[in-house]
Amino acid sequence: MKALVVHGAGDLRFDELPAPSPEPGQVLVRNTHGGICGSDLHYYRHGAVGAFTLREPLVLGHEVVGRIENDPSGTLPTGTAVAIHPASPCGQCPECGAGVRNVCRNARYFGSAASCPHTQGGFSEYMTVRQDQIRVLPATLPLSRAVLAEPLAVGLHALSRAGGVAGAKVLVCGSGPIGILAAGAAKAAGAEEVWTTDLLEHPLKIALDVGVDRTVRIGNESLPDQYFDVAIEASGASVAVGPTLAAVRRRGVMVQLGMFAPGPRPAELSALVAKEIDFRGAFRFDTEFDDAIALLAGTDVLDPVITHTFDLTDAVAAMDVAADPGSSGKVVLRLSDR
Repeated sequence: MKALVVHGAGDLRFDELPAPSPEPGQVLVRNTHGGICGSDLHYYRHGAVGAFTLREPLVLGHEVVGRIENDPSGTLPTGTAVAIHPASPCGQCPECGAGVRNVCRNARYFGSAASCPHTQGGFSEYMTVRQDQIRVLPATLPLSRAVLAEPLAVGLHALSRAGGVAGAKVLVCGSGPIGILAAGAAKAAGAEEVWTTDLLEHPLKIALDVGVDRTVRIGNESLPDQYFDVAIEASGASVAVGPTLAAVRRRGVMVQLGMFAPGPRPAELSALVAKEIDFRGAFRFDTEFDDAIALLAGTDVLDPVITHTFDLTDAVAAMDVAADPGSSGKVVLRLSDR
C-alpha cells in the first residue's frame, strides 16, 4: 500500500509498505480522507513537533476517516463508514484513573513521534485500529465532512474546559481551523456572541462564513476592554496572552488552547491577578470526539473550514498550501478512491 512517510526535515516520501492485517481486537480500515494538521507540517518541515523529534520514519496523519475493510469479529460490515479516535490512553496511570484520559502520561497518538517506536499515522491506504477507537458514522454525515471530527473535538474540549459557553460572550483568538471550529461550536452551544481575531483577512472571512458575530483583524482594530466572559486563545502566540486577558471581564475565564513553542516566552500577565481570571489549559480531547461527530452530522455550517482537497499523490503541494494561512483553511487529502 502507498503511505505518506516523513523521514526527516524536508524529506517526505511515498513509500510502498506492506498492507497491515488486523490482530485480535483490531479492525482494518481503508482510509478515505485525512486532514493536514499543524503537527504534520512541523514534522515535514522541521523533523520535530516541540520536543518530539523524529528518530525513525513516520507515517503522518491523525485526522482520518474511512470505511471498514475487514472486521474479524464480524461486528462491523465491510464498507461501514467510520471515524477513528486517534488516542490510545494507557488506562493505568493516575490520570486515566481520574477520568482525564486526554492527559494520560503514557498515551499514544496516531502520527506522533512522542514515543519510540513512533505511533504510525493514517495517511495511507489502509491502517489497523483498535476496535474501541472506531466510531460508526451516522448516515447523515459524509466522510468528506467527518474528517473535521478530530480538530472540532479539540475545540469542543476547550469550550468544556471553560465551563460551558451558553449565554456567554466568547472571544476566540487565532482563526486557524481549530480556532474557527471552536468558534462555530460556541455558536452551536448557545453563546450570546462569538468574536474571532487574526492577523490575516482570509481566515477571518472563513470565520464569518461559519457564523461568528464579529471578527477583529489584529493591527487594524482593537478588542473591547473587559467585554468577554470567556476567551479561547488558539494562536499559541505568547504576545497574544496579554491583550486577550485585557479583553476578559473580571473573574472571567481564559483557556489556552494554542500550543506554545518550547522554552521561555514573555507574556503580560498582570490582568490575570488583578481581575482574578481563571487561566486554564486545554489539551486534545476525550469523549468530545463523539460530540463532534454528532454536531457535524446535524449541520453543514462548518463546511467552509475545508478550503482545499488534494489526492494523496499531491501531498507535497497540499502541505505547501496548508502552510499558508493567508490562502487556506483546513486542507484535506483523499487517501483512497472509495
